[in-house]
Amino acid sequence: MIVGTAGHIDHGKTSLVKALTGVDTDRLKEEKERGITVDLGFAYLSSGSDQSIGFVDVPGHERLVRNMLAGATAIDYVLLAIAADDGPMPQTKEHLAILDLLGLTQGVVALTKCDLVEPSRVDAARGEITAMLRGTGLAQAPIFQVSSATGDGLPELKAHLESAQAATVDSTTRLNANFRLSIDRSFSLAGAGTVVTGGCFSGEVRVGDHLMLSPSGKKVRVRGIHAQNQKTETGHAGQRLAINLAGVERLEVNRGDWLLTESLHMPTSRLDGRLRLLASESIGLVQWTAVHLHIGAEDVLARVLVLEGGALQPGAEGLIQLELDRPIAALHGDRFVLRDASSQRTIGGGTIIDALALPARRKKPQRVALLRALDNTNTAQALAAVLALHMPGGVDLDKFFTQRNLQAGVSADILAVIPHQTLAMAGTLFAFAPEQLQTFTSSALETLKRFHAKSPDSPGLVRDQMHRQVKERPFAPLFDALLEFLIQGKEIKRSGPHYSLVSHVVELQGVEKQIWERIKPWLDEGGIHPPKLSDLMSRDRTLRKDQVDRTLQRLARMAKGHLVGQEYFIQSRYFLELAQRAHELALADPQRRLNVKDLREAVGTSRHLSMPLVEYFDQIGLTQRDTVGRHFKRDPRKMLGGQ
Repeated sequence: MIVGTAGHIDHGKTSLVKALTGVDTDRLKEEKERGITVDLGFAYLSSGSDQSIGFVDVPGHERLVRNMLAGATAIDYVLLAIAADDGPMPQTKEHLAILDLLGLTQGVVALTKCDLVEPSRVDAARGEITAMLRGTGLAQAPIFQVSSATGDGLPELKAHLESAQAATVDSTTRLNANFRLSIDRSFSLAGAGTVVTGGCFSGEVRVGDHLMLSPSGKKVRVRGIHAQNQKTETGHAGQRLAINLAGVERLEVNRGDWLLTESLHMPTSRLDGRLRLLASESIGLVQWTAVHLHIGAEDVLARVLVLEGGALQPGAEGLIQLELDRPIAALHGDRFVLRDASSQRTIGGGTIIDALALPARRKKPQRVALLRALDNTNTAQALAAVLALHMPGGVDLDKFFTQRNLQAGVSADILAVIPHQTLAMAGTLFAFAPEQLQTFTSSALETLKRFHAKSPDSPGLVRDQMHRQVKERPFAPLFDALLEFLIQGKEIKRSGPHYSLVSHVVELQGVEKQIWERIKPWLDEGGIHPPKLSDLMSRDRTLRKDQVDRTLQRLARMAKGHLVGQEYFIQSRYFLELAQRAHELALADPQRRLNVKDLREAVGTSRHLSMPLVEYFDQIGLTQRDTVGRHFKRDPRKMLGGQ
């Protein structure tokens, strides 16, 4: 268990920790000279077993709240020190507000310096403390009267902390999560190299593990571990760790960085969350207010965008987006605190809902509904709520579970009890409510059915035509995945760029079939060098031009070939070959241009075919001419498919 001290300056926090542990946490020369804690101090108390209690002694001075926050965000239990002679003071109240914003509800109050005042003053101070705690997460915290000078009350306080440690050790381990440590200090040791320290938020770490520093993305290896000030081979959540790293220099590590499992490395400059503005604020929080964001041990400048309404009023909660000055590491559920732009006062705090927020449509009702669905600590319930929204792009399962820091086994157990269907898009698995996919697929099938009834001799619809006609028009990547899903389910088929129902068959009949059987061998013989249509007529005087034209036009509608210019019909497989050869030539050109002369020489076509061919490329949208020349707009293989 990690215990964090809190309280006003000179209320005996450091003396109390020393009395409990025997360790003076004032380690800096400036701290010794001034008699106050300037930076974080650390001490450890053995609980009489293989477990120990770690203490983080934080500064109480108002100018050093930033340092206090760096230590407060990684603690499990609060030790709030209040001097009996002074009672609650301004920094006591600010520290209490910060602890409340961080969601800390487990703690104890140490009423210090009881040896310096009369019993009546002690009783009065207890009453003031009880009143101050009312309505906060520490409202039920017990109050112990102690004196670091005489030792009065210390055995009872120590026994209470050991009891609390025994009750919380299992809940803080969180071994089903990946490893995360918030770095609040780094230094170098002769013969060892770089050492980082901090509170372990989740998971386990072992000597030899390969981890990552985030947001920098620097890969490191664990050379050694000290947990609760004891050398060990492993460390886990609920412990304060010092980790010796290989692969990084001391100056490459900053307070506020995270040491974590590589899969959790997702730097972000934009966060969506839920914020509670302190009731002590005199005015509401307006759009784009500049603030200091404290999360973990990080302190970064940010601007706040209120997602509902024009402002957030004092004492109210609401959804916000934070635009950060630089990338940081964060995950769903992380607690944060906001201080004003001058870092003079704490104004509010809350919880991260989406650590990978986007700027587009951030205030739209659908986005707000999504954030409300995600704002649930129960992952299964959150996933079910999001699926029920029928988001157009579905749920990116990798991002969803990674943001919640769940390992694969836990994620699989959750998916097993939530009704859903999955589709793979660009190698990523997305989840949808079953009825949502049914709506899309039914609409796609109905679209093809109507088209076939209207155009029975057409091979089907090309992808873009079909996408425009499907109801609710799913996102393009989703639509492509749906098409593959329907093909694999043998409900539709693809012929070149055309999609059709599996039952749809287009064949030539009667005279047209006879004409095609007569001219096809000559076209096959020509391949990518088809004969002119006028030459075909000369070879067989019985062919009528109007019948040949109608046959070739029907074949073009059936995607069996392309009518190029006035004189050429190129079968689809040969047309794709010519288009690919032209594409390769364009890619090899320094300016990515398609040169007609180069194409003619490379393929061996005549000038009579090469010019109509590239003009036909323009006509069907495969290429486009600009001031520089003719460029390919699309990859022929993607546009024309396996013709």
